[in-house]
Amino acid sequence: MKDDKKQMILRLSKTLYDDIAKWAEDDFRSINGQIEYLLTQAVNKRKKNNKNDD
Repeated sequence: MKDDKKQMILRLSKTLYDDIAKWAEDDFRSINGQIEYLLTQAVNKRKKNNKNDD
């Protein structure tokens, strides 16, 4: 079964949007894919850091 995806509205400043769009283009991703990638990286880093605190 494929991952279920939730939809959400995200408001970004034009500057942040443009920066993410450029980064996504450089990484050959869609803007949505880039945001999902960045959020996944941040969550994984947080989980890793919290494990080290135990």
